[in-house]
Amino acid sequence: MVIGINGYEAVVPRFGFDKETGLPNRVGSSEFCFQLLTALSIIDKKNEYFIYLPTNPASDMPEESKNWHYVVFSGKLWTLLGLSKKLLENKNNIDVFFSPTHYLPFHTGMPSVVSILDVSYLHFSGLFKKKDLYQLKLWGGYSLRKAKKIITISNSSRNDIIKEYGVAGEKVIVVYPGIKSEIENSKSEINSKLKMQNSKILKEKFDIKGEYILFVGTLQPRKNIEKLIEAMSMIKNKNLELIIIGKKGWMYEDILNAPAKYEVSDRVKFLDNVNDEDLPGFYKNAVCFVLPSLYEGFGLPILEAMQYGCPVLASNVSSLPEAGAEAAIYFDPQNSEDIAEKIDKVTSDEKLRTEMVQKGYEQVKKFSWEKTARETLKVLEELGKK
Repeated sequence: MVIGINGYEAVVPRFGFDKETGLPNRVGSSEFCFQLLTALSIIDKKNEYFIYLPTNPASDMPEESKNWHYVVFSGKLWTLLGLSKKLLENKNNIDVFFSPTHYLPFHTGMPSVVSILDVSYLHFSGLFKKKDLYQLKLWGGYSLRKAKKIITISNSSRNDIIKEYGVAGEKVIVVYPGIKSEIENSKSEINSKLKMQNSKILKEKFDIKGEYILFVGTLQPRKNIEKLIEAMSMIKNKNLELIIIGKKGWMYEDILNAPAKYEVSDRVKFLDNVNDEDLPGFYKNAVCFVLPSLYEGFGLPILEAMQYGCPVLASNVSSLPEAGAEAAIYFDPQNSEDIAEKIDKVTSDEKLRTEMVQKGYEQVKKFSWEKTARETLKVLEELGKK
């Protein structure tokens, strides 16, 4: 079987390229697309793949082989029109087309599958730029209707898609995203040494000396960071800092102004220059990780924190309880007092944190990109063989 895939998101990241490595700064759908492509190239040597790209593949992407090919071409309205033209030219050679990027081309000429990570734009339209909102509603809706199958990453998102767009339930399939397998044993000597080493890096490179709470994610209203900063003004331990790691997304001004607004400027630090090599150190040395989002398609940062032995607190909304299950502590994201109360509970109880860490290791074992790829491939094969 021949499978075509839109690889746009893997090579055109929303936040540019890393200055040191030259690799794309992938988050969200970009990371999802990249990891899925990588896993498919590893698990499937039987089917033939054509990956369509607007630019040459990044150096960390799978190498070309007898069953893995890149088709690179440029042009305006690349996915909408350019990719449509390419697919129509090759319609007799491709059995099924997959777009893990939220959007389908206008025309494909073969059965198609699209992945929709979430529909947060329908719930919080005021938190999106008008241009992005228009594109998501118009083009996203068209893609959902056109696709033969829709892959989404949580039951919460599946229910939203069915409700908001009126699509048949059997058309929407849940495939959980994966996570890199880097689970640590919290009692091992190796992990203890790594924690000490990472702690030294944090102090010298990022000037972080004391205990801290961690948040990782794009600075945008949906992440509800301002409410977390407000909660910081209410917690009992005034020696705890809040470290916020993430690139500036959109409508982030209120977030940057929040520490001064709530008089905690000396206890909140924003970092946008943390690379993938340093990030594990932040997780391993944090007292806890907090994700106060108003809506998430899945909440992958929850699992990223758990794999490094970091206790997790998260919002009790959308898909986050699916991601964290019983390994996390949940709060009302609209209630800063509840957030503060739960932070106090976790940060003051070492025994509770140890239990959460162990539960987190078990929760992470349920997710892998290999599993994501196999379940995605099953959808593609079933559709392509009809």
